Amino acid sequence: MKAQPPASHFIDGEYVEDTNGAAFDSIYPATGEVIARLHAATPAIVEKAIAAAKRAQGEWAAMSPTARGRILKRAADIMRERNRELSELETLDTGKPIQETIVADPTSGADAFEFFGGVAAAALNGDYIPLGGDFAFTKRVPLGVCVGIGAWNYPQQIACWKGAPALISGNAMVFKPSENTPLGALKIAEILFEAGLPKGLYNVIQGDRTTGPLLVNHRDVAKVSLTGSVETGRKVAGAAASSLKHVTMELGGKSPLIVFDDADLESAIGGAMLGNFYSTGQVCSNGTRVFVQKGIKDRFLSRLKERTEKIIIGDPMAEETQLGPMVSRAQLDKVFAYIEKGKAEGATLLTGGGIPNDVSAEGTYIQPTVFADVTDGMTIAREEIFGPVMCVLDFDDEDEVIARANGTEFGLSAGVFTADLTRAHRVVDRLEAGTLWINTYNLAPVEVPFGGSKQSGFGRENSLAALNHYTELKSVYVAMGPVQSPY
Repeated sequence: MKAQPPASHFIDGEYVEDTNGAAFDSIYPATGEVIARLHAATPAIVEKAIAAAKRAQGEWAAMSPTARGRILKRAADIMRERNRELSELETLDTGKPIQETIVADPTSGADAFEFFGGVAAAALNGDYIPLGGDFAFTKRVPLGVCVGIGAWNYPQQIACWKGAPALISGNAMVFKPSENTPLGALKIAEILFEAGLPKGLYNVIQGDRTTGPLLVNHRDVAKVSLTGSVETGRKVAGAAASSLKHVTMELGGKSPLIVFDDADLESAIGGAMLGNFYSTGQVCSNGTRVFVQKGIKDRFLSRLKERTEKIIIGDPMAEETQLGPMVSRAQLDKVFAYIEKGKAEGATLLTGGGIPNDVSAEGTYIQPTVFADVTDGMTIAREEIFGPVMCVLDFDDEDEVIARANGTEFGLSAGVFTADLTRAHRVVDRLEAGTLWINTYNLAPVEVPFGGSKQSGFGRENSLAALNHYTELKSVYVAMGPVQSPY
């Protein structure tokens, strides 16, 4: 099974290779098979990509938003026409099941191109400010060359979520995918070029943690948008701040999902499972601390165990598979280490915790895992695991659970399940998070802003709000009469 691209990088409208860069393998997580070999970007490749972006950006910015939008909408159409092909590539890249990638990955990327391609003509307008005889107006102008640094859990989606608002605003982008999932972003760049995007405006370069600083510290880069861990976010934001670059940080979380005793039990369990096991638990916004009111705790755990043990684990290319492998051996080992910590610290292992039967021994598979009787001080309740491990905690009343839910450095997401909508709104108003759900979990349509607070980052992806992070305001004062001067 091979997915070798023509070259490692896509720069200035074509594939580019530099074998002086360190070689690395792209591995299919389900079998351990090497599906592609690529080279990390050398400093020369980084310079080539940024120079191409800088050269192309000015002419692109001079186009009308409507003209730019037509190209993005054509890219969306192409992505939808090739959804199966792109979904299979995403499955090879990440190990996520095809039944998931075909509805959640390239399709959400296409949604971003379509949305931003359609709204920019109106959304990028400025304001008129009357000042008596004089007046002023504002206009939104692009920042210039933007850098996107992606994570490995949603590589195609992230490439589009960052690329769409950047491009429609008149910027150019250099995007670096994770070295664990290097393939999907190259296809996005191909499609944009095919749709009519001028050369140099969307470039993809490969690399690892040594490549990021070359981009972030470059004098010609105006903005950096990162999706990644809190640790990485601190480093990138600090480096960007040293030269006053614009930044958007979409980082990790340890999000609470609160289930009150009047909630619809099946829906709450379904939401908790989606918020912990989808994408094999590798979702930054997952509700990994599930607080269940004591009155329904036993019924919740019994039914959760029953439903979890019916999840179909297997070949990600099989249509019936519901849970695939972890993205890498390193991530698998990290998750198993957290499971051992959970057991050692006294949590009750309700189900899972091991390697599934009937899967490839070379694959990075793990059973969906549920811990009950988790307390706030346990490691598994405080640290982001980024795997299919659910922690169930119990609580007595509303004030107590809100205080405990907020007792974390993270603030990405939160959810509440209850039949009392007055309580639901009251609770989400008090939860310290940037993205919240009532009676559902982890839905992220492009029309809605997505992002966090506290150590989970700042700035927003998606929606009209994202345009604010890829443009800056220019204010113009217009005098309609002679200058009055005492000199």
